[in-house]
Amino acid sequence: PVKADGSGLRVGAPVARPGKVVCIGLNYRDHAAESGAEPPAEPVVFMKAADTVIGPYDEVLVPRGSVKTDWEVELAVVIGKRARYLDSREEALDVIAGYAISNDVSEREFQLERGGQWDKGKSCETFNPLGPWLVTADEVGDPQNLALGLWVNGERRQDGTTKDMIFDVAEIVRYLSRFMVLEPGDVINTGTPAGVAMGMPGQPYLRAGDVMELEIEGLGRQRQTVGQA
Repeated sequence: PVKADGSGLRVGAPVARPGKVVCIGLNYRDHAAESGAEPPAEPVVFMKAADTVIGPYDEVLVPRGSVKTDWEVELAVVIGKRARYLDSREEALDVIAGYAISNDVSEREFQLERGGQWDKGKSCETFNPLGPWLVTADEVGDPQNLALGLWVNGERRQDGTTKDMIFDVAEIVRYLSRFMVLEPGDVINTGTPAGVAMGMPGQPYLRAGDVMELEIEGLGRQRQTVGQA
């Protein structure tokens, strides 16, 4: 039931229907290392279905047949102006509307063991909680000085900082604009630090009933309960 103070209302994503969700893989050295990959010489770019975006407190569903559903706390960049063939970092920063917390939920078997590109393990329903807030670029200040954290069932799993990105926000936006037109409302997931289940002893992947909590400095906090599709 919805109460007079608004409690009980569902909180949607701050960008309800992005035109596209673009992701950068292996963008933190420690995460590349835990994945058994060399740090990339150029940004690793992949797309995620836009309809994976859900609210910050919505249920995340483990896909049918999945045993390797994983978490990834990420800084999301939201584009505010149409951008193509940007020449400079300054131009890149100028097209950013703001930032949000993103959980780039991933199914590692579908992503890495079933052939083809990563999309199969990234585009399952509910696989991109976003928000709660879109914080404007001027309020955030330096996007390369933000602490990121993720907890599963109250246990800290990820503890990183955007200082450790291999390709920073300005370079990511500039780079992407050479290969695609960025439109207002587009979301860019900028990569995750170490601490995902895939890189941990025993690989404690998500199960129905688990609770994820995510936080990025100045951007608020997310909480999702895991269910079964």
